[in-house]
Amino acid sequence: MNLMPLRVTVEDVWDEVFLELPGDAPIAEIKRQALELTRVTRDPSEFVLKFRGAELVDESLSLTHAGLVPNGALMLLSRRRRPLR
Repeated sequence: MNLMPLRVTVEDVWDEVFLELPGDAPIAEIKRQALELTRVTRDPSEFVLKFRGAELVDESLSLTHAGLVPNGALMLLSRRRRPLR
């Protein structure tokens, strides 16, 4: 099994987590694990995952088929903008 290291910044908490996932894991697994590690309890469908500025729309694709690279930096952002208080 070939593990791919990834860095994910979760916007809700502005925290960066480091993951190592198999290259054949679905993109949805990145969202699930990043939210779990940062203790964000919102539904994963309320977030979008971006790589190099582009949204990774098809979350069923594997990491390698989506074009992710080892040590790639990803952003997990809220799907809807929240008003400033």
